[in-house]
Amino acid sequence: MPNIILKELNRISRAEERLKKQAHQDGPKWQSELEKKVPEKVLNNLQTVFRKAFQIIFDKGTPLIEKTYKKEDIQKEFLVHDFAIDLDMSPKDLLVLKASSELNNLISLSASAVEGVSLGALGIGLPDIVLFISLILRGCYETALQYGFDYDTPSEKYFILTVLEGSMLKGNLWNTCNELVDSMMSAPSVPTEEELKLQLGNTSDAFAVDMLLAKFIQGLPVVGIIGGLMNPVYYRKILSYVRLKYRKRYLLTKSTVSPQ
Repeated sequence: MPNIILKELNRISRAEERLKKQAHQDGPKWQSELEKKVPEKVLNNLQTVFRKAFQIIFDKGTPLIEKTYKKEDIQKEFLVHDFAIDLDMSPKDLLVLKASSELNNLISLSASAVEGVSLGALGIGLPDIVLFISLILRGCYETALQYGFDYDTPSEKYFILTVLEGSMLKGNLWNTCNELVDSMMSAPSVPTEEELKLQLGNTSDAFAVDMLLAKFIQGLPVVGIIGGLMNPVYYRKILSYVRLKYRKRYLLTKSTVSPQ
């Protein structure tokens, strides 16, 4: 394995260890106390809405999301960066590829802040979820393209949903899902319709549980702006994990490539 690739993979490994520690830390006591006061019906409704949002966007929303960025341009840019990396395995070329991914996601981060605060100020919590998931998937799609992966296949959708679930889990559940994501990198599989549906449900539930308090508050007039402010926080958290996993996956494909 080229030394430059090994160094980058070691950096990712250290980042994953930090994420693991964070996943095993308890949240603020006040947060858990407030969550206990949220009616169970709210959680059930939230799970249903997240599930519908993911389903709608996967079934019908991808062409609309693709209108918000230039897919072919991203693919061409990747080919240029990828060729440069294959040519000399330069740290600079790897850094440029990483910076390109982070820049595009920064734009979507700004959009998530605007839509979250504006809808939160009006006390609109649940309709915001479709917009929020659209932005999350846009970030996933762009990241996939930036690292040379086509997101419009059952196997890639399955991978994306699993990565998204992992970004929201805590404790040992995070460990298990993170290991599953890594195994999918080396041994991708084509899921059945039932497996894809099941994973969509698992991902939706993970989002609903983790974002319960933020979305409950966002549904309240006036104070809803506080909940809306959480959108960019969650966006950054989720897409950081997505970018980390796609970067790791890309580097693993380069682990046997030698400089020319």
